[in-house]
Formats: sequence, C-alpha cells, structure tokens
Amino acid sequence: MTISERPRRFGPQLLAAMLWLAVAAAGPACAQTIKVATLAPEGSGWMTQMRAAAKASEERTEGRVTFKFYPGGVMGNDAIVLRKIRLGQLQGSAFTGSEASTIYPSAQLYSLPFLFRERGEVDAVRAAFDDKLRAGFEAKGFQVLSISGVGFALMMSKSDIAQRAALQQRKVWVPNNDLIAERTFRGGGITPIPLPLADVFTALQTGLIDTVANTPAGAVALQWHGSLRQVLDLPLSYVIGYVLVDRRSWSKLSPADQAAVLAAFASSSELIDRGNRESDQQALEAMLSMGTKLVKPDAQEVTAWEGVGRDIVDTLVAEDRLDASLVSGVRSLLAERRTRSDH
Repeated sequence: MTISERPRRFGPQLLAAMLWLAVAAAGPACAQTIKVATLAPEGSGWMTQMRAAAKASEERTEGRVTFKFYPGGVMGNDAIVLRKIRLGQLQGSAFTGSEASTIYPSAQLYSLPFLFRERGEVDAVRAAFDDKLRAGFEAKGFQVLSISGVGFALMMSKSDIAQRAALQQRKVWVPNNDLIAERTFRGGGITPIPLPLADVFTALQTGLIDTVANTPAGAVALQWHGSLRQVLDLPLSYVIGYVLVDRRSWSKLSPADQAAVLAAFASSSELIDRGNRESDQQALEAMLSMGTKLVKPDAQEVTAWEGVGRDIVDTLVAEDRLDASLVSGVRSLLAERRTRSDH
C-alpha cells in the first residue's frame, strides 16, 4: 500500500484519534492565566469576592481563563506593580482611584474632594459615568474588569476636628504621591504629612500623626481605630476600586471568554459594593461603641470645605490633570439632582 492510499482507508479514524490526543495533552484550548496583584489583604471582602469572580470565570470558560492573585502587597507598591505589568510579569492589579490615576488621571473622578453628600448621589453619577471611565482606561491600554465602591473616606482624629481651625492644629496624614489629597488639605490651611499606608499605624502610635482619612471599615481593618476619638461626619471623598488587566493579555482571550469574565466580575462588583456599605456601617457602630464620637460640622464649615474642593478641582482641570468634560458632566448631574430634591 502506498502512502497516498492510507488516508482513504484510515484517514477519518486516524484524524479523530490525533485530534483527541492533542486536546487531551494540551488541556483547555488557548488557556490563559491572569496574574493580579493587590494591596487588599487575604480574607478581606474585596479579596474574597475577587476569588469568587475568578472561580466563576474559570467555570464559565471551561478552564480557558484562570486567575492567580498576589494579595497583601507582596508584589510591591502600585508603582512597582505597574512596572511589572509593563514587563509582562503581571497582567493586572486591583487599584484604588488614587493609585490608578497614574495610568488614567480621571480615575479619581469619584474621589474628588467634597464632591458627594450622600450615597444616592454616588449611585446616580456612577450609572452615568462608569462606562466613560472604562473607555478612558481602554485608551490607556487597560481593560476594566470591575469598578467597586469602597466607601466614603472620613476624617478621623485623636483630638478635636469639628472646626477647621481645630483641624489646622492637627498632624494630618495623606498617602504618598496623592496630589489631590495634599492640595485639598493645603487649601484648607493644613500642612499634611505624606506617608506610605504601611507606616500609618506606627505613626499614630508614636504621635508623628494624629489625624487620618479613611473609611470606617478601612480604619478598623488596619487597626487604626483604637487611637481615634473623633470622626467628622462629612464625606471627604468617595473611595473607588478598579480591577484592571493589561489589554495585551486581554486581547488573547476570545470574545466569548472576555464576555464570561466580565459577567463574573460584574456580579462580584455588586456584592463588593453591598458588602462594603454594610461593613462601613458596622465598623462605625463598633468605633462609636468604643467611645469614638461622631461630630457633625455646621453648615458654614460644610460650605467652606465644599468651596475648597471646587477650587482644587478647578485648578486640576486648568492644569489638564483632569478631564474637563467629565468634571463638568458630574457637576451638572449633581446640581440637577440637588435642585430636584430641594423642591
């Protein structure tokens, strides 16, 4: 029998066997492992839900997409993580808006100082602007898997902060390289002390700082709350979290697998939003039960701080550090909503 005769007698069976062996040996077709770093500690709500989303993604893609997480900052700070993403050592990360602003400055759109007054405003703005932020990240080379609300950052202190004059006497912490936070406090007549997040607990213990801004759940999780005696009932900013993946890696997934992953992380994001709101309320109640006081600023103080926030944002827009159209759109939506609520 010549070689040319063999396909006619054994071709279909031989071809099927070869294909089966190839699939069995190779495993799931086009399998991709997405390595994601985050500062979120293992066991935190955010980490738990990201793992759930990863599991759902693997199931929906029949193992073609898997995730490997590096929690608790083991891969370094945001600058180091970004460098590793550029080098291909990582494919993504979970960032706060402040951290993600080094990729896309308008990532901090929801975290602008004294922008929101209550959670309903956040929900209304996010419904209108989440997709615009996703498009902004795409233009910078990143796919947004999820956008999740962390909660309102409140000012908390060992001492009196009910009035701005008192706050000006405090030693106030701001995160390293957080331009907006630093300018906001300077605009209020306060000289802030920049420190890495990891140094804040020790700085509170030693007296290097006595005032911080964080969500109540964040303050409890980081064990800051034991030093704090006052919480100012005025939202400083709304903390937002992004899960981002480099689009070079994302483009290797089929459209169907991309859709499956996005659906899994969308469900996770909703649970994170709900869980963070519940955690914040529980954490605040726990702090109050330990003797911390919730102090409400008077209307004049609120107006003054909101004015500081507007001035800072206007300056950032003028410097082209924020997208003017996005800022204008958010302000217009909030103004319209507040007008309706006043009538």
